[in-house]
Amino acid sequence: MPSHLSRRNVLLAGAAAGSALALAAAPAHAYRPPPRPFGRYGSPSARLTPATLYVHPRGAGDFTSLQAAVDAATGTGRTLVVAPGVYRETVSVPADRTGMTWLGASEDSRDVVVVYDNAAGTPRPDGSGTYGTSGSATTTLRPDGFTARRITFANDWLRADHPGVSGTQAVAVKVMGDRSAFLDCRFLGHQDTLYADSASLDTVARQYFAHCYAEGDVDFVFGRATAVFEDCDFRTLIRPDLTSAPFGFVFAPSTAVTTPRGFLVTRSRISSEAPDGFYKLARPWVPSSDPTARPMLTVRDTRLGPGIDAVAPYTTMASGHPWQDQRFAEYRNTGPGAVITVPANRPQLTPAQAAAHTRQAWLGDWRPRA
Repeated sequence: MPSHLSRRNVLLAGAAAGSALALAAAPAHAYRPPPRPFGRYGSPSARLTPATLYVHPRGAGDFTSLQAAVDAATGTGRTLVVAPGVYRETVSVPADRTGMTWLGASEDSRDVVVVYDNAAGTPRPDGSGTYGTSGSATTTLRPDGFTARRITFANDWLRADHPGVSGTQAVAVKVMGDRSAFLDCRFLGHQDTLYADSASLDTVARQYFAHCYAEGDVDFVFGRATAVFEDCDFRTLIRPDLTSAPFGFVFAPSTAVTTPRGFLVTRSRISSEAPDGFYKLARPWVPSSDPTARPMLTVRDTRLGPGIDAVAPYTTMASGHPWQDQRFAEYRNTGPGAVITVPANRPQLTPAQAAAHTRQAWLGDWRPRA
């Protein structure tokens, strides 16, 4: 059975293997970067465009850290090409970097990892308190029009390392901008891994995740964005600290009541390394900052593995906000976790209703390129 420590090792395995090979090929006294460390995306001496910057952990690019590259990439429409490696840092992208794109230079998202290990309960270095959920994010993305391709966003903070910490939320990435697209990316963590949010309660932020992978245990895909997850894989993790169900919850939307659409999961798959039935599909998050929120989640044409509790896949997070009063629905799901044994617990769309629960309806006039 995998341990938390082994999960951290697996998280970094892809990039670490590449680094080890590079070091083995070079003499101890000098580092020679592998040929074409930026793959098909050019190099500092042969840029894709004048607006392209190159990031390489050992100095073969313009910058060795993502934050340094973001700081330098002022204006709009800038592209960062990121070489394989582990970038252990927190990254914050300001709202004025609109139209920014991050390209993993490898063809495998496991090779480019942005990771840190803050949690909500981690004390800030300046003594001003703890980070809180949002502050724990390894990567915070505020601009509209952001795109990432073949990047791993991770938070490897582990409960087992901090038994006295109660704030165990540890965000890998917080996304706040409209028209944010993630293609062939990975999101790794435990609690609150992927925070699909918006800049404010009255702002609609459309986000698109295609061919992505997300894993975690408690509410590991959450927030108030209008988000589409298409052809994605979600995996629930074992909980060595627990012995009984539920171990956690896959989705925790917090859609504002005035926002017509929340999370849409379509043509995807949910698997688990935990025992059968030990995970709930979702619970509604009604935060204290928005007590009128009416969370929305539609899961359609998706395979729900045996890890999902088919009898009672939804549960209430806070008293006074029962899941039955929220906007939860399913349509044409398959797999052991989708078997309808108690119809009252599995709200289903009619074919006519399902016709309005599509990527096109969610994203409107925005057509992201997959």
